[in-house]
Amino acid sequence: MSAAASPQDFVERALSVASEPCVLWVTEHAEANLRWANNALITNGEMRSRRLTVTAIAEVAGGTAAGTVTQEIAGAEDVDAVVAAAEQLARTARPAEDASPMVENYAHHDAWAEPPETTSIDVLSEVAKGLGVAFDGAPAARQLLFGFAEHSVATKYLGSSTGLRRRGVQRTGRLELNAKTADLASSAWLGRATRDFLDVDIAEAVDQLTTRLGWAATKLDLPPGRYETLLPPSAIADLMIYAYWTANARDAEEGRNVFASGNGSTKIGQRLAELPINLMSDPLYPGLETIPFVDYTSSGDETSWAFDAGLPINATTWIENGVLRELIRNRAHAARTGTRPTPPADNLIMDGGGTASLQQMISTTERGLLLTCLWYIRDVDPERLLLTGLTRDGVYLVEDGEVVGAVNNFRFNDSPIELLGRITEIGAAELTLCREWNDYFNRTIMPPIRVPDFNMSTVSQAS
Repeated sequence: MSAAASPQDFVERALSVASEPCVLWVTEHAEANLRWANNALITNGEMRSRRLTVTAIAEVAGGTAAGTVTQEIAGAEDVDAVVAAAEQLARTARPAEDASPMVENYAHHDAWAEPPETTSIDVLSEVAKGLGVAFDGAPAARQLLFGFAEHSVATKYLGSSTGLRRRGVQRTGRLELNAKTADLASSAWLGRATRDFLDVDIAEAVDQLTTRLGWAATKLDLPPGRYETLLPPSAIADLMIYAYWTANARDAEEGRNVFASGNGSTKIGQRLAELPINLMSDPLYPGLETIPFVDYTSSGDETSWAFDAGLPINATTWIENGVLRELIRNRAHAARTGTRPTPPADNLIMDGGGTASLQQMISTTERGLLLTCLWYIRDVDPERLLLTGLTRDGVYLVEDGEVVGAVNNFRFNDSPIELLGRITEIGAAELTLCREWNDYFNRTIMPPIRVPDFNMSTVSQAS
């Protein structure tokens, strides 16, 4: 077997040499990217990789254990070594708390025999053309443009000793564009999430940033405090993604997260928001498609990498009309509690039925702040999901429906779950790219929101 062998061949080779039950992934990854700084392209490139992840399962004293090894592979020798290493880890590991029977084979239609999909620098050709035009106009506007665009395609082939054979494709595109004034006194950022870059308009993006830099020509200082605040979709995405990551049923039942209700119960069935807010994930959601089965390679309470691999991921409504309906749980915890497993998909959709654009929400604001994005977000109190972080690349003061200038940055302290209950207006949901978490999570649809009392706890010197 050589590097020219197919991913399916590597899967079958790994299963054929395994002496313990196992589940494994071969991931074929292709990526193309552009980077630019100071109004000029600086790098572009393409990358290819093939990675094998093997999770072996072994019976040990006291129960069932698992061991996982991941490595880039080139030939049969690499495959055999990864399998052997995973089996050795499993045989020497402690029993797993989340042990369950391996997922059995089931009917699916994943085009298993199809070759991996790919990408190339050509997918970014229109982006490069648009940047060329923007670079030509930037000196006259006294602007400097920085940023990057990348497009990746991961094709995953999952096989198991129980007969599972699944194939999934995940396409991810993102663009981050930062504009600064020539004296570096002001900065503005925007991001775009995309599957193919056909919907990315560089001229429109630069126009938006130019408008924001114009707002920043007037500088205003404000003290810390609670302000009526408009949070755009990008900022809401960062907050709701963090809430999604922590929405674990076991932690809630044990009183260790914001979804706990005491005495071993959770807040499922309780109202979190007065407005009819819905929060859901769905691996087949149009435009946000992602791998429709569990393929995680790290263990955690959310779902088991060893024992849930290959489990179908279904559409799940987490919050319905403001009421918490479901939390994340793996099969082991579902079996212990007589509930159903609810593995999370790699996307998140929030909607509240609003139709107003962010600009329309600005026009109806008497006095408040308009954020651009949040960053350096950290957990302060998990029982409230109290988060802290910084504003970045533009905080603006709105008065009488108009942006009147840029204000200083702040450190904020607030909880996305408490925030849900204080939202007074929710706008039209749209595809967005979060700022803080976009290295890990790219597929979100979020609305802009208005909250009357977002907590700006201190002034920040961050720019």
